Amino acid sequence: MADVLSQGEIDALLSALSTGEMDADELKKEETKKKIKVYDFKRALRFSKDQIRSLTRIHENFARLLTTQLSAQLRTYVQITVASVDQLPYEEFIRSVPKMTILNVFEPYPLNGRFVMEVNPNIAYAILDRLLGGVGEAVNKVDNLTEIESKILTQLFQRTLETFREAWESIIETDPMMDEMEVNPQFLQLVSPNETVVVISLSTTVGEASGMINICLPHVVIESILPKLSAHLWMQQNKKDPQPEEIAALESNIKKASLDLIVELGKSQITINEFLQISNNDIIELDQFIEDPLLVRLEDRPKYYVQPGKIKSNLAVQITDLIEEEGEGNEW
Repeated sequence: MADVLSQGEIDALLSALSTGEMDADELKKEETKKKIKVYDFKRALRFSKDQIRSLTRIHENFARLLTTQLSAQLRTYVQITVASVDQLPYEEFIRSVPKMTILNVFEPYPLNGRFVMEVNPNIAYAILDRLLGGVGEAVNKVDNLTEIESKILTQLFQRTLETFREAWESIIETDPMMDEMEVNPQFLQLVSPNETVVVISLSTTVGEASGMINICLPHVVIESILPKLSAHLWMQQNKKDPQPEEIAALESNIKKASLDLIVELGKSQITINEFLQISNNDIIELDQFIEDPLLVRLEDRPKYYVQPGKIKSNLAVQITDLIEEEGEGNEW
């Protein structure tokens, strides 16, 4: 979209044309010249703006779910929000990762390939310290993790993948599984260096510690589901006709539902003093004659007029008329 000129700029341009400082023909020639835009093939944009927006929404949901999960598990203040969503070459992502960090590689079945979740050591060790009974101090010792610490962190990040699966279930049913945990990004070859990846950066605070969690999604891995990330498909609700067995099961369950049905013999108004003096064998006069039909309320709504009677030894009523509410047909 062309830039909109202010009134002052329009006046200056007209003044320059009228005084001869600018030539209208020269301006036309410049407009007809081909405009060249530099394109870097190493930074190919493989994701559309719609897809980036959809990925942002998915991981905003993931951040909310993960905040709730870690808060309950660690019993401390946790805040996770999406800071940015960028697409860049895989080589550039690896160069941006610290030399010693926590890299969780997992396979998102049924997709072919691997994702990586990079967790800043400040965050990882604050979580670990909290799990082991500490106050949540971020002591960076990523280069000498003990076997027990590695096992605890692996189990923790495996549980976060359940939240990842839940955040993605509107797009695809995945079963992500931890593949390995690495500390040096130079040993991690996820895809080719020039392959485009989308990196979701989550700003994370655990207690007094803060840092970033970066999720790297290679284009080649999620290429098959990219059409589902388009805006018109994201908002579309696929409506399918119910199957006969589903209809039968629904009708069966509805038929088993219980309803409160009340038969009113009549009403009466008495004072509190009369109510306090009521005793056995007293008679309360109702506002209804014995030959009048009785009112039946269904779920506290007037529905039928009936006459009382008996079936064998059981009290019963026979429906004589149906009460229809305004704007209501015979729906019951």
